[in-house]
Amino acid sequence: MPNDKAWIAWSSGKDAAWALHLARREALFDVTGMLTTITRDYGRVSMHAVREELLEAQAAAANLALHKVYIPAECSNAGYENAMRAAIETARAEGVTRMIFGDLFLEDIRRYREEKLAGTGIEAVLPLWGRDTADLALEMMAAGVEAYLTCLDPRKLPRELAGRRWDQELLPELPDGVDPCGENGEFHTFVAAGPMFSLPVAVRLGETVERDGFVFTDVLRAPKG
Repeated sequence: MPNDKAWIAWSSGKDAAWALHLARREALFDVTGMLTTITRDYGRVSMHAVREELLEAQAAAANLALHKVYIPAECSNAGYENAMRAAIETARAEGVTRMIFGDLFLEDIRRYREEKLAGTGIEAVLPLWGRDTADLALEMMAAGVEAYLTCLDPRKLPRELAGRRWDQELLPELPDGVDPCGENGEFHTFVAAGPMFSLPVAVRLGETVERDGFVFTDVLRAPKG
């Protein structure tokens, strides 16, 4: 087992999940936890709008400790950065030296992450960086990643795609210019199954609503039995 301890910056979506899978498969680090931002007012993962109970189910399926960062719905950049700074201090106290991200190609996002981690003793690691996203999407799907569109930007995608499974049937329906992994913010996902989990998270789709300029589909735990 590698000596360097790592946390995964966990959005609840497919790219973070695949980054976790690669880090484990390649034995890069000892991944011990996941770090997720939750909008306190709603009890949901920020932007992805995934319910907290489903996030907890993902952590259990990934066999990782879950570290939650709560922020208000109307959160300033300073407030967000203060909350994340406290989380990074907790990570360092636990011996973490790496933070894994699922980012693909947005240079400004990478630069922001690296700048905020500078001087903390924690290094940003991006296992998916620079991959062709069309190839990456097919690779994830072929490996059994099951994900659903929980949030989309209706300026870039038809509203009726909210809640759709992210699979090979969906890809041809994406408008021209839309990244197949949604890296430009076209959509966000919830991952329910894949090689990073010891068991799938059984879900069903709930209500679809439009709020704050985005379309959200609720994802619910499927009833047992």
